[in-house]
Amino acid sequence: MSKPELEFTPVQNVAWTPVPDGVPGLYERILARDPRTGVVTRILRFDPGTDTSPMGAVVHDFWEEVYILEGELHDLSLGKTFGAGSYACRPPGMRHGPWRTERGCLTFEVRYHAREEP
Repeated sequence: MSKPELEFTPVQNVAWTPVPDGVPGLYERILARDPRTGVVTRILRFDPGTDTSPMGAVVHDFWEEVYILEGELHDLSLGKTFGAGSYACRPPGMRHGPWRTERGCLTFEVRYHAREEP
């Protein structure tokens, strides 16, 4: 099993931790992690005023699905602002970000590696 088996658990019991190699104001609650691949399910928090420009655009080797729960994010590359209820599905290799938020933002993310078809 790659991620742990979990029954319903209060997420407030999971600590907020700074995102590794992130910027000030960017925190995550890791809900589940695959220790072999490092992919996670997490809640990501952008405090008001957070700007990820120093991190540049992001590209990774896994699928990422993101749903904005609260607040909004302004995508600096696209020049668009996305609010609560917005969803993104990003395949491996897709460039995205950086972002800025004035009010703050809370997202739910699922990351995974797709199994190759034979």
